[in-house]
Amino acid sequence: MKFILFWVTLNLPCALTYDPDYTNTITPPYLAYLKSDYLPCAGVLIHPLWVVASASCNLPNLKVILGVTNPSNHMERNVQVVREEKMINHPYFSIISIEHNLLLIKLERYIGVDNYVKLASLPREPAPENAVCTVSTWGYNRCDLSKEPDSLQSVNISVVPKAECQDAYQSHNITESMLCLGIVPGRRLPCKEVTGAPAVCNGVLQGILAFADGCVLRADVGIYTRIFNYVPWIENTIRNN
Repeated sequence: MKFILFWVTLNLPCALTYDPDYTNTITPPYLAYLKSDYLPCAGVLIHPLWVVASASCNLPNLKVILGVTNPSNHMERNVQVVREEKMINHPYFSIISIEHNLLLIKLERYIGVDNYVKLASLPREPAPENAVCTVSTWGYNRCDLSKEPDSLQSVNISVVPKAECQDAYQSHNITESMLCLGIVPGRRLPCKEVTGAPAVCNGVLQGILAFADGCVLRADVGIYTRIFNYVPWIENTIRNN
């Protein structure tokens, strides 16, 4: 009996940090799983032929998977898989900065919009301070990091005022092209999650995660690319390609 209690105690942090607060959810129909030769990313379908993501997701041998809840389950139905035709980083993006951290992915073929796969809307106005947004991505089972992420999670968090975000990230210059969401102060429990989580507010895509010191699925403050500032670039790029 003592051995059993010791084993449970030893493994408790692993069990609790996997998914203590949130349950698996239905995949947001706009959410894309970007699988590459390296780590995966999250993306957002904004057009039947285009996905928007973090510029750090510009990786080789990319496959875009839509309608998937558990990427480690290769038997899921209602999933659409397509290769990328081209990837276009924002022209001002630099790997030494988190600003302009945006990527457009043109798909090889049109995606079929159905009950499981739908487009996200681009913003026509910015998200106001304290607006509640849904951030979604996949978490890993920390007890077995060798597998693909298998826990799709969403968390409702608020837009953080710029001054508070700057206090939380004093080593970064929080510009008008950035959006911060979470709870101040930040980090709580450790976790591992798929990068590039989108923030959708009232059904509109307002942010793509650019940087987080912690885990956004635990409501730690994250710095997002403010999509509103980049709508002209997104629309012009789609129109010209």
